[in-house]
Parts: sequence; structure tokens; C-alpha cells
Amino acid sequence: MGKVAVIGNGSWATALAKLLLYNCDRIGWFVHRRDRIDDFIRYRRNPVYLSDVSFDTARIDFSDDIDLVCSQADTLVLAVPSPYLKETMGKLSVDISGKNVVSAVKGIVPDENVIVTDWLAGCFGVSEERLLVIGGPCHAEEVALERMSYLTIGCHDTQRSEAFAELIRGKKMRTIISADVEGIEYGAVLKNVYAIAAGIISGMKAGDNFVAMMVSNAIREMARFIDAISPMPGRDICRSAYLGDLLVTAYSRFSRNHNFGSMIGKGSSVTAAIMEMAMVAEGYYGTKCIHQINADGPGVRMPILDAVYRILYGRRSPRVALEAIGESFA
Repeated sequence: MGKVAVIGNGSWATALAKLLLYNCDRIGWFVHRRDRIDDFIRYRRNPVYLSDVSFDTARIDFSDDIDLVCSQADTLVLAVPSPYLKETMGKLSVDISGKNVVSAVKGIVPDENVIVTDWLAGCFGVSEERLLVIGGPCHAEEVALERMSYLTIGCHDTQRSEAFAELIRGKKMRTIISADVEGIEYGAVLKNVYAIAAGIISGMKAGDNFVAMMVSNAIREMARFIDAISPMPGRDICRSAYLGDLLVTAYSRFSRNHNFGSMIGKGSSVTAAIMEMAMVAEGYYGTKCIHQINADGPGVRMPILDAVYRILYGRRSPRVALEAIGESFA
């Protein structure tokens, strides 16, 4: 994979950089603010995200110049929240079509309504076999705490996915290889939507029984959509990249999407919940994108997605919207 560079400086970017440094002599790292780089080098830790995690900064080539970082790397790991992806990559002027590009973006490109790999192929000319994705189930916080974790690496080129997997494997990190790039990406978007629903139910104190029914129906809803939008023989929706990622995002206290939904379930307005969140809840944007994609394309039955859409964008009462879909659970 050659020299690897991380693009982004949030919690997921920080966790991935820590993993890479276990197996790479050096990495590049694009951080968009010079003062954050200075603080990172001074304190040997990210001053804003996962600040308890220490780094050997002598092995990191930091820069706030994305062209410089990308030109010096062979493999780029994109770990930027999806709402900021176009803005971040819009600063890029060097050719990256011959590089390996790994999407760790657990979202969809807003306004474009396409998954990240499709957008990278269309805008930057990166070929299919050079595009990789990272799937869960995995929270950045638990990776940083060095708890046993599993990541799925998706790529149409198996040798390339194996090569990247070698760079992030470790004592507490296991990797799984998959060729289902599109399925992993769509699943990563949808699990955030369903985590918002789980959070709303939790915030309303509607009970664990209702959450369990919602999640069990959500995985079937996910399967219907993914199989319609990206058919693939032999896909097992119960594998960790789909069901596992859904479960950890729906139930974990580390899940920002669950916490975002919980605020709404407790009575906060959507606007207030967005303002209170310290980090981006990808599911807020993913809900609108998938709703539009489904309306324009496969048109499969997605009552949970539709309910979350009505709550977030139609000002529907959370209790009314979610209790209505509860009638359809079986």
C-alpha cells in the first residue's frame, strides 16, 4: 500500500491513525487547522478528539496542505464526516486517480445522494479496484481504549483489501475481508438512521421491548433496500458489517446517532439536538439522502426510515410516528 496518509482529524481519524502507527513506520496526516497541528505536536495527542490517546508524533508528517499530504502518499484514508467531505476534498488539486483511496466515511455525500466510492470514482477518477471501504462494528472510542474490535475491509480487489487489512490488524484488532463494497457503504448509512430511531425510543422511555422489535425489523428493512439497490448473490445481512454494525450503533453509549435520537425522544427539537451535539450525527443527513434515493429508485417498503424522516424533516411527533410503525412489526 506504500505510504499511508489520513485525511481528517476527528475521533475516527484519530483512532485509525493510532491503528496504522502500530504497523507503519510513518504516516502522513492532513489536519485542516495549523493551530491544532501545533497543539498535537506539543502535547503528543489530539487536542480535541480522543485526547487521552498518546502518539509518537515524530513518526507523523502533519500538514494543513491537503495537496502536499496527498502527493506524498500512496494510500489515502478518508475519515471526514460526510457533510464536510465535499468541502475538504474540494481543496484538492493534485491527481489521486492512481492512488488507493480508503473510505472510512460512514455516510453518504449530501446533495449528491451517492455513496462515497461512487463519488470518488466520478469526481477524481479513482478506479474501482483502488477504492476500499472500512465497515464496522467499531466505535472509535473502543479502538482507542484497545478493546477487542473487528473491522470489515471491502474492496473489489481482494489482494488490495488484504494488504490494507494487514496495516490495521493488531493485538486487539481483527479484520474481515469482503467484496461487497456498495452493501457495506449503504449499510453504514442505514444503521445510523436506525440508531436515531432506537435513541428516540429510549428517550421516550418506550421500553427495551420496543427497541428490540424495531432493531429486528430494521435489519430486514436494510436487507430489502441493499438487495434492491445493489444486488449481490450470497450476501449475508447477519454478518458483522451489517447486523453487527447496526447493533453496536443502536445500543452503545458511544453512539452519537443514538444520543442524538435520545435528545429528540426526551423533547428537544431537531434544531436544538443538532446544536447540542459536539460531533456530527451522520444519520441526520443519511435519512434524507436514503429517503430520496429510495423514492427515485427501488421504492422498497421502508417504514422505519420513513418514520425517522417524518420526525427529522416533517416535524412529526416522535411518539406518533414511531408508534404508528409499531403496528406493522411482525
